[in-house]
Amino acid sequence: MFMLILQGGIDAFIDYLSAHVLTCLIPAFFIAGAIGVFVSQASVIKYFGAQAKKALSYCVASVSGTVLAVCSCTVLPLFSGIYQRGAGIGPATAFLYSGPAINILAIAYSARLLGLDLGIGRAVGAVLFSIVIGLIMAFLFRREEKEKLNQALTLGVPEGGKRGYVLLIYFAALVGILVFASQKMWILTAISFIVLLAALKRWYNREEIKEWLLATWGFVKLITPWLLIGVFVAGMIKTLVPETLIQKWLGGNSLRSNLIASVFGALMYFATLTEVPIIRAFLDMGMGRGPALALLLAGPALSLPSMIVIVRVMGAKKGMTYILLVAIMSTIIGMTFGHYFT
Repeated sequence: MFMLILQGGIDAFIDYLSAHVLTCLIPAFFIAGAIGVFVSQASVIKYFGAQAKKALSYCVASVSGTVLAVCSCTVLPLFSGIYQRGAGIGPATAFLYSGPAINILAIAYSARLLGLDLGIGRAVGAVLFSIVIGLIMAFLFRREEKEKLNQALTLGVPEGGKRGYVLLIYFAALVGILVFASQKMWILTAISFIVLLAALKRWYNREEIKEWLLATWGFVKLITPWLLIGVFVAGMIKTLVPETLIQKWLGGNSLRSNLIASVFGALMYFATLTEVPIIRAFLDMGMGRGPALALLLAGPALSLPSMIVIVRVMGAKKGMTYILLVAIMSTIIGMTFGHYFT
């Protein structure tokens, strides 16, 4: 039995390395490094800081996933980049949730495979979810955020040196590599890579490129070890939990079934889109539609690997608060949805 559980962890580890690191995580690390070096702290504080206009910062953060199409682990370097650059805890956590939860491919796939009601429920719930969680996090940690802003203003906030259109082309190429590679659209990935090389050659010198690579490596060292440990442990947990047990505890629309679905979704690692066929199978075995939505809202946004890293980046108090908010709100929204649409 022990060897079977161990093999589950090894299989999950190998699958993650082969299927996600090259096409998803590595491009995300390069984007995080670019944010840390080339995006001015003044710009981040202006649009995503604690004192930024909430309507703008939360709207941008809450719909970011429609463009990125990343999983709960791939979004971590991007979140770390903007958070360490001065983004407020509210907009940063709204982005952290929305990145993997609201991508347009997953919404469309959910509506097609699980039903239009669950597709719309996932889209509307995820957008509102990200904003509410961000606002709650900003309120709970408002004192720390005010101190963070005052410290940045006291030390002085440097402006960026690159022109807007240069940064636009540069980041569009990086995001293009991330999005197209994750979808295995290799021609568009190659075009994005060529644009990136051209931008680097024309507008960036050797020292700037070196600084970017060093910043990228810093994020790799911060996140990767904990992420891989979490993937291994999640694989062992998945081996331990039989499908018959899931079927027994996820039926109906009770508080228990929705809470279990939220917690199960938060612990398991789901690559982008893989949660949809898994939930389809659970529905066929008797899973309630309320718990299905709860899992859809919690699963893509969290995983055991991502939770470990979130706590490390934000600190235990903020990290655990965010995780609990995701689980609680997924449960509430799942129960509400199940009450009206079952």
